[in-house]
Amino acid sequence: MDNAHTKTVEEVLGFFGVNESTGLSCEQLRKNRDKWGPNELPAEEGKSLWELVLEQFEDLLVRILLLAACISFTLAWFEEGEGTITAFVEPFVILLILIANAIVGVWQERNAENAIEALKEYEPEMGKVYRQDKKSVQRVKARDIVPGDIVEVAVGDKVPADIRLTSIRSTTLRVDQSILTGESVSVLKHTDPVPDPRAVNQDKKNMLFSGTNIAAGRAIGVVVATGVQTEIGKIRDEMASTDPERTPLQQKLDHLICVAVWAINVGHFNDPVHGGSWLRGAVYYFKIAVALAVAAIPEGKAPPMIATLCISALCFGAGFVRTRPDNVTDGFGRSLCSLSGLPAVITTCLALGTRRMARKNAIVRSLPSVETLGCTSVICSDKTGTLTTNQMSVCRMFVVDNVSGDHCTMNEFTVTGSTYAPEGEVYKDGSLVKSSQYEGLVELASICALCNDSSLDYNEGKGVYEKVGEATETALCCLVEKMNAFDTDLRGLSPVERATACCSVIKQLMRKELTLEFSRDRKSMSVFCSSNKLTRSSTGAKMFIKGAPESVLERCNYIRVSGSARVPLTPSVREQLLTTVREWGSGRDTLRCLAMATRDMPPDIHSLNLENSAAFANYESDLTFVGCVGMLDPPRKEVLGAVRMCRQAGIRVIMITGDNKGTALSICRRVGIITEQEEQQEGAGVSGGLTGREFDELPPHLQRQACRTVRCFARVEPAHKSRIVEYLQSLSDITA
Repeated sequence: MDNAHTKTVEEVLGFFGVNESTGLSCEQLRKNRDKWGPNELPAEEGKSLWELVLEQFEDLLVRILLLAACISFTLAWFEEGEGTITAFVEPFVILLILIANAIVGVWQERNAENAIEALKEYEPEMGKVYRQDKKSVQRVKARDIVPGDIVEVAVGDKVPADIRLTSIRSTTLRVDQSILTGESVSVLKHTDPVPDPRAVNQDKKNMLFSGTNIAAGRAIGVVVATGVQTEIGKIRDEMASTDPERTPLQQKLDHLICVAVWAINVGHFNDPVHGGSWLRGAVYYFKIAVALAVAAIPEGKAPPMIATLCISALCFGAGFVRTRPDNVTDGFGRSLCSLSGLPAVITTCLALGTRRMARKNAIVRSLPSVETLGCTSVICSDKTGTLTTNQMSVCRMFVVDNVSGDHCTMNEFTVTGSTYAPEGEVYKDGSLVKSSQYEGLVELASICALCNDSSLDYNEGKGVYEKVGEATETALCCLVEKMNAFDTDLRGLSPVERATACCSVIKQLMRKELTLEFSRDRKSMSVFCSSNKLTRSSTGAKMFIKGAPESVLERCNYIRVSGSARVPLTPSVREQLLTTVREWGSGRDTLRCLAMATRDMPPDIHSLNLENSAAFANYESDLTFVGCVGMLDPPRKEVLGAVRMCRQAGIRVIMITGDNKGTALSICRRVGIITEQEEQQEGAGVSGGLTGREFDELPPHLQRQACRTVRCFARVEPAHKSRIVEYLQSLSDITA
């Protein structure tokens, strides 16, 4: 179904003739399966061993040497006298080298195919559907799901197909779709139509996309696309239909004039120096043509090959120097035999390059790609998970130290660490501090741990810390572990125990009674807790709230000062706090900010109507502001140096991401893709970047110009990425 996001729920259900509560009938299921086929991407048929071997002989230079070996073998067959045996040495050596070259190439491509096969684990295996043959939800294989199926998804599920949401069965639904769009935070979904038919996937808030993960909530939807018709299937289809580009080395070899050199000398084939034999003369000049072909490879255009070409030249020279004046043909034979090692030397160099790249987690499927990488003039890079860790981390936070009239002073802190690993320190004004020394930080840590439905987990198989749930909340859990606000003894803990050590201490002191889930209207969530340890109210109960700073501060009447006292929050102090939040959310950092607050004297828990989410904002009123945290998906440590090296090598780096423009530009500045000098350029479009929509609205000649100057493309889809790369290639750029 086209543009399902623009249709109402009733229109989508009517299109498929399905009822949300009962699902498809057996007859509808059969028809839809016959019409659209199974819900799976076509399996890419692996190449047989013989196909891989034959591919190694498609290179022009290899074919030339193979032909030379055949001719030399033929001549050796008719050789008479003492040199009969030695005449076979040359063709056999050439053939052995070419076979060794093929073995190395096949081995590398086999390893790459196995690694790529492992990526299929991202495909969903099962799904939950409603169908008329059963009264309740049933689990089926994802490949058996068809358009029109009514599918249920819940937290932790992988979406089995492209789905138009029809109803959300929880307060909110959040989806991690970074694998498709590159957005570093989970996306809040709804069921309302999105009227723009040109909306990019990031703006289709009523759609779930195949392969993405449910971070929070539960919902029902109708399948609108399966298999290759899904958004992720379209990407695969586009990749499969792309014609492979020949590498710069292959292109240069194609343009060589070795055949012309051979043809020009036809008149000299029967010169007396060749014994008056046309055949021997033809072979002599053929070998010269091969030597010229190798020598014509431009070193400046193939940096990875410079050492190889030097070695080959020495080998050629060695064979020629040893030649006696009366045996020039034999000298060229030896030289050709030396040059026959060139493909093997090239292949070995490329294979070693792929091994080094593999240690950096880069999979190289085709050996010539390494040579192309050495000629690269432009690198187009994604953001999430490539330039950044794709692991949200809190890097700044503040609590209020003092309020004097209409002005407040804040204690601002920075936090180190760029992954989910609970490794990092808290600093104030550049000095290391203990969080337990600040009562405000102790309360802030308590809110982060309790007002949270996610957790940190250690994956023993992979040896890394991972999120369980929503990325933003996992970042708060990691912050609590770094702060260690209660001075928990962490010595001797295993990585599994360390993942939740500090959060567990807080949860032992406070008991969570219920949760008021996040909603779009109030932009916050809260928990009702009971304890006698951390509360100041006589009832022993407390509400902890976190959410968007503007929304939370609007409902705050008080502010926590020095971690203990509570003073009235004046409009001017509220504006001062919001100004700080806006500064954090813009400029160089572009942090995602969350405000933390409490309700020291909450209503009686039995009076709360949990069925009426519209009343949640009333329960979260008369609040006391505690503090604020700022987080981001941080750049990888090695990226800044890598970008600097690219600049020194004359390589331009462009970020192309599906994330929002502000976040993308922030990362570009942090890693050096955009420098201060470039931002000062007027009219170059370097500093502002372009979104996919803005790029579409430009005429073709300006799109081409933008690809020459812009360093950041945000909010883009795969089709935009392909078009940008095509423009760059049309500008004679070698793009990686």
